[in-house]
Amino acid sequence: MPTLNRRTFLAGALGAAAAPFVIRASALGAGGRASPSDRTTVACVGVGGRGGGHVRSLLEEKDVQVLAVCDVDTRRRDRNKKAVEDRYSRDAPGTYAGCTGYNDFRDCVARPDVDAVVIATPDHWHALISIAALRAGKDVYSEKPLALTIAEGQAMVQAVRRYGRVFQTGTQQRSSSRVRHCCELVRNGRLGRLHTVRTGVWSWSGPPRCGPTWSPEPVPDGFDYEMWLGPAPWEPYTSGRCGNTFRDILDYSGGQITDTGAHVNDIAQWGIGADGSGPVEIEGWAEWPTTGLYNIATKFECTFTYANGVRLICMTHSPFGMRFQGDEGWIDVGTNQADPPGILKSTIGPNEVHLYDTGGETHMQNFLRCVRTRQDPSAPVEVGHRSTTVSHLGNIAMRLGRKVKWDPAAERFVNDPEADRMLSRAMRAPWHL
Repeated sequence: MPTLNRRTFLAGALGAAAAPFVIRASALGAGGRASPSDRTTVACVGVGGRGGGHVRSLLEEKDVQVLAVCDVDTRRRDRNKKAVEDRYSRDAPGTYAGCTGYNDFRDCVARPDVDAVVIATPDHWHALISIAALRAGKDVYSEKPLALTIAEGQAMVQAVRRYGRVFQTGTQQRSSSRVRHCCELVRNGRLGRLHTVRTGVWSWSGPPRCGPTWSPEPVPDGFDYEMWLGPAPWEPYTSGRCGNTFRDILDYSGGQITDTGAHVNDIAQWGIGADGSGPVEIEGWAEWPTTGLYNIATKFECTFTYANGVRLICMTHSPFGMRFQGDEGWIDVGTNQADPPGILKSTIGPNEVHLYDTGGETHMQNFLRCVRTRQDPSAPVEVGHRSTTVSHLGNIAMRLGRKVKWDPAAERFVNDPEADRMLSRAMRAPWHL
């Protein structure tokens, strides 16, 4: 990505130095909060719906201090900056004004006093911001799907390990004790031989709502549309392009299969035991819009076959969730039902397979603890990458309209240059990995 030249870096660093880094001494112990040396300092990049929720949850963590919020929408940025300052003002007399708002994430991650960065931007920004934060020595929590392309995910894995940072993918079902127990039951043979996993996906924003035509609109005041687009191809602004509906456009997302599919296919991988691998054959069908602004698959069914013969079938217009089916029964993780019902009451023995247990922590709390202990969290970068790859492979097969074969070890298609070209996408200058 664009190199921060000396002048730009110093400007960001000096700007950070001019801002209050921590709550003043008179308030350090207020509200039962940890002392400054024990706090994890956090910057939040992308503070819309999901990102704003992260800000609010972080404000309730007594060993955390939110130092900065970053967003290309001035209203969102100012609203969350105020929320941070209002919350910390309750812990001390007077007014706390120690949260800085940023438009450009590079200024935000350059701050030397920030320990961790929480990213909740549109998908096409995840890789660039994450890698910039990792290079700056920050630990990262990034929302799902991990990346816009398989190549971006590979670059993120390399960066996390190169710089020795903690990385949590925002697939929070990995931190659910109920989901973990279901996967442990599958992994320990309570269903007999596992042969099929069915996952259903849907869109948080509902089906694409744009009609057959759309018109350019003026960019709203206080919204940096050029920065919002970033590495994506330039297109005229329209209100239907940004906001929650960005996931309905392939320039910024993979659609439903990488949205809610990032959750359910992640748990499918966990139960199959494929966290470090993936399918070897992918095929499916999809219905695609022919007019209008939105171009994601509106209806699809995709089958992923693994080397051990297990099939993962992912589809739209199906109950959101995942069902594991074996020779001796099934478990529906979404509804917490099973046949026979007694499977769910089975205890995992001490010598059986035990999966990552967060011990009742939320997904964010698990990340924050790992920032302090330097352990891997429940959804580390390799897991996020492999799970997201499944959804990307489905999109590639459906866009090609044919079966494809995948080598999980090499992370390449088998003798298929046309499909290999879809592992990455060109980025608009000056942005690059």
